[in-house]
Amino acid sequence: MPALFIDAERLRDLNSGLGQVCLHLGHELVHQRPDGREGEPWNLTFLVPKGKSGVFGDSVNYIEASWRRKLWIPGQYDVWHCLHQDSVYLPRPSQSAKLMLTIYDLNFLERADYSAAKKARRVAQLQRKINRASLLTAGSAFTASVVKEHLHIPKTLPLKVVYTGVAVNPNNTPDKLPADSPIAQFTQSSFFLFVGVIHPKKNVHTLLPLLEAFPDYRLVLAGPDRHPYAQHIREQAEKLGVADRLLMPGAVDEATKLWLYAHCEAFLFPSLTEGFGLPVAEAMTFGKPVFISNLTSLPEVGGNEAYYFENFEPENMAKVLHDGLHDFGQNPLREDRLRRRAAGFSWPSVAKEYWALYKELADGKRIL
Repeated sequence: MPALFIDAERLRDLNSGLGQVCLHLGHELVHQRPDGREGEPWNLTFLVPKGKSGVFGDSVNYIEASWRRKLWIPGQYDVWHCLHQDSVYLPRPSQSAKLMLTIYDLNFLERADYSAAKKARRVAQLQRKINRASLLTAGSAFTASVVKEHLHIPKTLPLKVVYTGVAVNPNNTPDKLPADSPIAQFTQSSFFLFVGVIHPKKNVHTLLPLLEAFPDYRLVLAGPDRHPYAQHIREQAEKLGVADRLLMPGAVDEATKLWLYAHCEAFLFPSLTEGFGLPVAEAMTFGKPVFISNLTSLPEVGGNEAYYFENFEPENMAKVLHDGLHDFGQNPLREDRLRRRAAGFSWPSVAKEYWALYKELADGKRIL
Protein backbone atom coordinates (compact mmCIF):
# COMPACT_ATOMS: atom_id res chain seq x y z
CA MET A 1 0.00 0.00 0.00
CA PRO A 2 1.25 3.57 -0.64
CA ALA A 3 2.67 5.34 2.39
CA LEU A 4 2.32 9.07 3.15
CA PHE A 5 4.27 10.98 5.81
CA ILE A 6 2.88 14.36 6.94
CA ASP A 7 4.77 16.83 9.13
CA ALA A 8 2.06 18.19 11.44
CA GLU A 9 4.46 19.19 14.21
CA ARG A 10 3.07 22.75 14.25
CA LEU A 11 0.06 21.38 16.10
CA ARG A 12 2.06 22.52 19.12
CA ASP A 13 0.62 26.02 18.59
CA LEU A 14 -3.08 25.78 17.77
CA ASN A 15 -3.47 29.57 18.04
CA SER A 16 -1.26 29.99 14.98
CA GLY A 17 -2.32 29.75 11.35
CA LEU A 18 -0.01 26.80 10.76
CA GLY A 19 -1.40 25.02 13.80
CA GLN A 20 -4.90 25.35 12.38
CA VAL A 21 -3.70 24.15 8.95
CA CYS A 22 -2.20 21.02 10.51
CA LEU A 23 -5.34 20.31 12.53
CA HIS A 24 -8.02 20.79 9.88
CA LEU A 25 -6.08 19.46 6.91
CA GLY A 26 -5.01 16.40 8.90
CA HIS A 27 -8.58 15.53 9.84
CA GLU A 28 -9.81 15.99 6.28
CA LEU A 29 -6.96 13.96 4.76
CA VAL A 30 -7.88 11.06 7.05
CA HIS A 31 -11.55 11.47 6.18
CA GLN A 32 -10.84 11.33 2.45
CA ARG A 33 -8.13 8.66 2.55
CA PRO A 34 -8.41 6.67 -0.69
CA ASP A 35 -7.45 3.14 -1.55
CA GLY A 36 -4.07 2.54 -3.14
CA ARG A 37 -3.23 0.66 -6.32
CA GLU A 38 -3.93 -2.76 -4.76
CA GLY A 39 -7.19 -1.79 -3.10
CA GLU A 40 -5.78 -1.21 0.39
CA PRO A 41 -6.05 2.26 1.97
CA TRP A 42 -3.03 4.52 2.04
CA ASN A 43 -0.81 4.17 5.10
CA LEU A 44 -0.71 7.56 6.84
CA THR A 45 1.93 8.61 9.36
CA PHE A 46 1.71 11.98 11.13
CA LEU A 47 4.58 13.70 12.88
CA VAL A 48 2.96 15.39 15.89
CA PRO A 49 4.12 17.21 19.04
CA LYS A 50 4.67 15.25 22.21
CA GLY A 51 1.36 14.16 23.71
CA LYS A 52 -0.65 14.64 20.50
CA SER A 53 -0.64 11.03 19.30
CA GLY A 54 -4.21 10.02 18.53
CA VAL A 55 -5.39 13.48 17.47
CA PHE A 56 -6.43 12.17 14.04
CA GLY A 57 -7.92 8.89 15.26
CA ASP A 58 -6.72 5.32 15.60
CA SER A 59 -6.52 4.41 11.91
CA VAL A 60 -3.24 6.25 11.28
CA ASN A 61 0.30 6.09 12.64
CA TYR A 62 2.03 8.69 14.81
CA ILE A 63 5.62 9.72 15.45
CA GLU A 64 6.18 12.31 18.17
CA ALA A 65 8.61 15.13 17.43
CA SER A 66 11.87 15.40 19.35
CA TRP A 67 15.39 16.61 18.69
CA ARG A 68 16.32 13.07 17.61
CA ARG A 69 13.60 13.12 14.96
CA LYS A 70 15.31 16.10 13.33
CA LEU A 71 18.14 13.69 12.55
CA TRP A 72 16.23 10.51 11.76
CA ILE A 73 12.61 9.46 11.28
CA PRO A 74 11.99 5.73 10.84
CA GLY A 75 10.01 4.19 8.04
CA GLN A 76 9.77 4.16 4.26
CA TYR A 77 7.34 6.47 2.53
CA ASP A 78 6.22 7.09 -1.03
CA VAL A 79 5.35 10.75 -0.39
CA TRP A 80 6.65 13.07 2.33
CA HIS A 81 4.68 16.31 2.82
CA CYS A 82 6.18 19.22 4.75
CA LEU A 83 3.20 21.47 5.45
CA HIS A 84 5.34 24.61 5.70
CA GLN A 85 8.63 25.83 4.34
CA ASP A 86 10.40 26.11 7.71
CA SER A 87 10.09 22.42 8.53
CA VAL A 88 13.24 20.83 9.92
CA TYR A 89 11.90 17.29 9.51
CA LEU A 90 13.06 16.09 6.10
CA PRO A 91 13.56 12.62 4.59
CA ARG A 92 17.03 11.15 4.72
CA PRO A 93 18.83 10.63 1.41
CA SER A 94 18.45 6.87 1.94
CA GLN A 95 14.66 7.23 2.01
CA SER A 96 13.02 7.11 -1.39
CA ALA A 97 10.16 9.42 -0.46
CA LYS A 98 9.20 12.13 -2.92
CA LEU A 99 9.23 15.42 -1.06
CA MET A 100 6.31 17.85 -1.35
CA LEU A 101 7.08 21.25 0.16
CA THR A 102 4.33 23.79 0.89
CA ILE A 103 5.34 27.46 1.00
CA TYR A 104 2.86 29.81 2.64
CA ASP A 105 4.78 33.05 2.46
CA LEU A 106 8.20 34.68 2.25
CA ASN A 107 7.21 37.50 4.59
CA PHE A 108 10.67 37.58 6.12
CA LEU A 109 11.90 39.35 2.98
CA GLU A 110 9.84 42.39 4.03
CA ARG A 111 11.00 42.48 7.65
CA ALA A 112 12.87 45.66 8.49
CA ASP A 113 14.42 44.01 11.57
CA TYR A 114 16.17 41.38 9.40
CA SER A 115 19.56 42.22 7.94
CA ALA A 116 20.31 41.50 4.30
CA ALA A 117 22.66 38.72 5.46
CA LYS A 118 19.94 37.06 7.56
CA LYS A 119 17.47 37.22 4.68
CA ALA A 120 20.08 35.70 2.36
CA ARG A 121 20.67 32.83 4.81
CA ARG A 122 16.96 32.06 5.00
CA VAL A 123 16.65 32.14 1.21
CA ALA A 124 19.61 29.76 0.94
CA GLN A 125 18.07 27.39 3.49
CA LEU A 126 14.82 27.31 1.56
CA GLN A 127 16.62 26.82 -1.74
CA ARG A 128 18.31 23.68 -0.37
CA LYS A 129 14.89 22.24 0.47
CA ILE A 130 13.53 23.20 -2.95
CA ASN A 131 16.47 21.42 -4.55
CA ARG A 132 15.34 18.20 -2.88
CA ALA A 133 11.63 18.57 -3.66
CA SER A 134 9.59 16.75 -6.28
CA LEU A 135 6.68 19.18 -5.98
CA LEU A 136 6.09 22.65 -4.52
CA THR A 137 2.77 24.11 -3.48
CA ALA A 138 2.12 27.75 -2.59
CA GLY A 139 -0.66 29.14 -0.44
CA SER A 140 -1.56 31.82 -2.99
CA ALA A 141 -0.71 32.93 -6.50
CA PHE A 142 1.05 35.93 -4.98
CA THR A 143 3.29 33.67 -2.89
CA ALA A 144 4.04 31.57 -5.96
CA SER A 145 5.15 34.70 -7.82
CA VAL A 146 7.45 35.75 -4.96
CA VAL A 147 8.95 32.25 -4.83
CA LYS A 148 9.70 32.39 -8.55
CA GLU A 149 11.24 35.84 -8.17
CA HIS A 150 13.59 35.08 -5.28
CA LEU A 151 14.44 31.40 -5.69
CA HIS A 152 15.55 29.14 -8.49
CA ILE A 153 12.71 26.87 -9.54
CA PRO A 154 13.77 24.38 -12.25
CA LYS A 155 11.40 24.11 -15.19
CA THR A 156 10.93 20.45 -14.34
CA LEU A 157 9.79 21.21 -10.76
CA PRO A 158 5.99 21.76 -10.56
CA LEU A 159 4.73 24.69 -8.48
CA LYS A 160 1.00 24.47 -7.76
CA VAL A 161 -1.26 26.94 -5.91
CA VAL A 162 -3.40 25.31 -3.21
CA TYR A 163 -5.37 27.74 -1.08
CA THR A 164 -6.10 27.42 2.64
CA GLY A 165 -9.45 26.18 3.94
CA VAL A 166 -11.85 27.97 6.26
CA ALA A 167 -12.98 25.99 9.29
CA VAL A 168 -15.23 28.44 11.14
CA ASN A 169 -18.92 27.61 11.23
CA PRO A 170 -21.38 30.42 12.06
CA ASN A 171 -23.78 27.79 13.44
CA ASN A 172 -21.34 27.21 16.32
CA THR A 173 -21.51 30.82 17.49
CA PRO A 174 -22.56 31.01 21.16
CA ASP A 175 -25.79 32.87 21.92
CA LYS A 176 -23.95 35.21 24.26
CA LEU A 177 -20.69 35.73 26.09
CA PRO A 178 -20.41 35.53 29.88
CA ALA A 179 -21.95 38.65 31.38
CA ASP A 180 -18.74 39.51 33.25
CA SER A 181 -16.62 39.24 30.10
CA PRO A 182 -14.84 42.53 29.25
CA ILE A 183 -15.56 41.79 25.59
CA ALA A 184 -19.30 41.36 26.26
CA GLN A 185 -19.47 44.67 28.09
CA PHE A 186 -17.36 46.53 25.53
CA THR A 187 -19.30 45.28 22.51
CA GLN A 188 -22.71 46.43 23.67
CA SER A 189 -22.08 49.34 21.26
CA SER A 190 -21.43 48.91 17.51
CA PHE A 191 -17.86 47.87 16.79
CA PHE A 192 -15.35 47.18 14.04
CA LEU A 193 -13.16 44.08 14.28
CA PHE A 194 -9.62 43.01 13.46
CA VAL A 195 -8.39 39.45 14.13
CA GLY A 196 -4.69 38.57 13.93
CA VAL A 197 -1.36 38.98 15.65
CA ILE A 198 -0.67 42.56 16.73
CA HIS A 199 2.52 43.12 14.73
CA PRO A 200 3.84 45.97 12.53
CA LYS A 201 3.19 43.95 9.36
CA LYS A 202 -0.53 44.00 10.20
CA ASN A 203 -0.54 47.80 10.00
CA VAL A 204 -3.36 48.13 12.53
CA HIS A 205 -2.24 51.52 13.82
CA THR A 206 -3.82 52.94 10.66
CA LEU A 207 -7.24 51.95 12.05
CA LEU A 208 -7.06 54.27 15.07
CA PRO A 209 -7.95 57.49 13.16
CA LEU A 210 -11.11 55.74 11.99
CA LEU A 211 -12.37 55.98 15.57
CA GLU A 212 -12.13 59.76 15.21
CA ALA A 213 -14.04 59.66 11.93
CA PHE A 214 -16.68 57.26 13.32
CA PRO A 215 -17.36 58.47 16.89
CA ASP A 216 -20.30 56.07 17.39
CA TYR A 217 -18.15 52.97 16.85
CA ARG A 218 -15.65 51.01 18.89
CA LEU A 219 -12.71 48.88 17.69
CA VAL A 220 -11.66 45.39 18.83
CA LEU A 221 -8.16 44.19 17.93
CA ALA A 222 -8.24 40.50 18.85
CA GLY A 223 -5.02 38.53 18.70
CA PRO A 224 -1.67 37.83 20.40
CA ASP A 225 -0.28 41.14 21.63
CA ARG A 226 3.16 40.33 23.03
CA HIS A 227 5.04 42.38 20.40
CA PRO A 228 6.13 45.90 21.46
CA TYR A 229 3.98 47.20 18.62
CA ALA A 230 0.91 46.44 20.75
CA GLN A 231 2.05 48.94 23.38
CA HIS A 232 2.64 51.46 20.60
CA ILE A 233 -0.99 51.01 19.54
CA ARG A 234 -2.20 51.68 23.08
CA GLU A 235 -0.05 54.80 23.37
CA GLN A 236 -1.28 56.13 20.02
CA ALA A 237 -4.88 55.55 21.07
CA GLU A 238 -4.25 57.62 24.21
CA LYS A 239 -2.74 60.46 22.17
CA LEU A 240 -5.72 60.47 19.80
CA GLY A 241 -8.17 60.39 22.70
CA VAL A 242 -9.83 57.16 21.56
CA ALA A 243 -8.40 54.70 24.09
CA ASP A 244 -11.81 54.29 25.75
CA ARG A 245 -13.19 52.94 22.44
CA LEU A 246 -10.34 50.50 21.79
CA LEU A 247 -10.20 46.97 23.19
CA MET A 248 -7.17 44.69 22.81
CA PRO A 249 -8.12 41.46 24.59
CA GLY A 250 -5.14 39.44 23.35
CA ALA A 251 -5.67 35.99 21.86
CA VAL A 252 -9.29 34.85 22.19
CA ASP A 253 -10.76 31.35 22.23
CA GLU A 254 -12.67 29.94 19.28
CA ALA A 255 -16.14 30.62 20.70
CA THR A 256 -15.29 34.25 21.43
CA LYS A 257 -13.82 34.70 17.97
CA LEU A 258 -17.01 33.38 16.38
CA TRP A 259 -19.11 35.72 18.52
CA LEU A 260 -16.97 38.70 17.47
CA TYR A 261 -17.31 37.83 13.79
CA ALA A 262 -21.07 37.42 14.15
CA HIS A 263 -21.66 40.75 15.92
CA CYS A 264 -19.16 43.16 14.36
CA GLU A 265 -20.38 45.84 11.95
CA ALA A 266 -17.40 45.32 9.64
CA PHE A 267 -14.07 43.52 9.50
CA LEU A 268 -10.97 45.68 8.96
CA PHE A 269 -7.67 44.18 7.79
CA PRO A 270 -5.09 46.72 6.51
CA SER A 271 -2.24 44.18 6.47
CA LEU A 272 0.91 44.91 4.50
CA THR A 273 1.93 41.34 3.74
CA GLU A 274 0.00 38.07 3.79
CA GLY A 275 0.59 34.57 2.51
CA PHE A 276 -3.19 34.13 2.34
CA GLY A 277 -5.26 36.16 4.82
CA LEU A 278 -7.42 33.59 6.60
CA PRO A 279 -9.25 36.00 8.95
CA VAL A 280 -10.65 37.81 5.90
CA ALA A 281 -12.17 34.58 4.57
CA GLU A 282 -13.50 33.77 8.06
CA ALA A 283 -15.26 37.14 8.32
CA MET A 284 -16.72 36.63 4.83
CA THR A 285 -18.15 33.31 6.00
CA PHE A 286 -20.33 35.36 8.34
CA GLY A 287 -21.40 37.62 5.49
CA LYS A 288 -19.64 40.61 7.03
CA PRO A 289 -18.34 43.50 4.90
CA VAL A 290 -14.56 43.27 4.77
CA PHE A 291 -12.27 46.27 4.28
CA ILE A 292 -8.77 45.15 3.38
CA SER A 293 -5.55 46.37 1.80
CA ASN A 294 -4.99 45.68 -1.87
CA LEU A 295 -1.54 44.24 -1.19
CA THR A 296 0.06 40.81 -1.65
CA SER A 297 -2.43 37.90 -1.58
CA LEU A 298 -5.46 39.69 -0.11
CA PRO A 299 -7.22 40.45 -3.43
CA GLU A 300 -7.18 36.70 -4.11
CA VAL A 301 -9.28 36.22 -0.98
CA GLY A 302 -11.60 39.20 -1.20
CA GLY A 303 -12.09 39.23 -4.96
CA ASN A 304 -14.82 41.61 -6.14
CA GLU A 305 -16.71 41.30 -2.85
CA ALA A 306 -14.24 43.14 -0.60
CA TYR A 307 -13.73 46.88 -0.18
CA TYR A 308 -10.10 47.93 -0.59
CA PHE A 309 -7.87 50.51 1.08
CA GLU A 310 -5.73 51.75 -1.80
CA ASN A 311 -3.59 53.76 0.61
CA PHE A 312 -3.49 54.34 4.36
CA GLU A 313 -4.12 58.06 4.58
CA PRO A 314 -6.77 58.60 7.28
CA GLU A 315 -9.09 60.58 5.01
CA ASN A 316 -8.95 57.95 2.28
CA MET A 317 -9.53 55.06 4.68
CA ALA A 318 -12.47 56.86 6.29
CA LYS A 319 -14.02 57.48 2.87
CA VAL A 320 -13.59 53.85 1.80
CA LEU A 321 -15.18 52.68 5.05
CA HIS A 322 -18.03 55.20 4.87
CA ASP A 323 -18.84 54.47 1.22
CA GLY A 324 -18.47 50.72 1.69
CA LEU A 325 -20.81 50.57 4.67
CA HIS A 326 -23.37 52.57 2.70
CA ASP A 327 -23.01 50.30 -0.34
CA PHE A 328 -23.29 47.17 1.80
CA GLY A 329 -26.43 48.46 3.46
CA GLN A 330 -28.02 49.25 0.10
CA ASN A 331 -27.20 45.89 -1.48
CA PRO A 332 -29.11 43.00 0.14
CA LEU A 333 -27.34 40.44 -2.08
CA ARG A 334 -23.85 41.39 -0.94
CA GLU A 335 -23.98 39.34 2.25
CA ASP A 336 -24.87 36.15 0.39
CA ARG A 337 -22.17 36.77 -2.23
CA LEU A 338 -19.57 37.11 0.51
CA ARG A 339 -20.63 33.79 2.02
CA ARG A 340 -20.52 32.06 -1.35
CA ARG A 341 -17.02 33.33 -2.07
CA ALA A 342 -15.78 32.23 1.35
CA ALA A 343 -17.30 28.78 0.77
CA GLY A 344 -14.82 28.31 -2.07
CA PHE A 345 -12.03 28.09 0.52
CA SER A 346 -12.97 24.78 2.16
CA TRP A 347 -10.84 22.09 3.79
CA PRO A 348 -12.63 19.28 1.92
CA SER A 349 -11.66 20.86 -1.41
CA VAL A 350 -8.09 21.52 -0.20
CA ALA A 351 -7.67 17.91 0.92
CA LYS A 352 -9.09 16.67 -2.38
CA GLU A 353 -6.48 18.71 -4.26
CA TYR A 354 -3.69 17.34 -2.08
CA TRP A 355 -4.81 13.73 -2.47
CA ALA A 356 -4.76 14.14 -6.25
CA LEU A 357 -1.17 15.39 -6.01
CA TYR A 358 -0.11 12.63 -3.60
CA LYS A 359 -1.42 9.98 -6.00
CA GLU A 360 0.33 11.48 -8.99
CA LEU A 361 3.62 11.66 -7.09
CA ALA A 362 3.31 8.07 -5.83
CA ASP A 363 2.44 6.82 -9.32
CA GLY A 364 5.37 8.66 -10.87
CA LYS A 365 3.10 10.71 -13.11
CA ARG A 366 4.21 14.06 -14.47
CA ILE A 367 2.41 16.89 -12.68
CA LEU A 368 1.56 19.76 -14.99
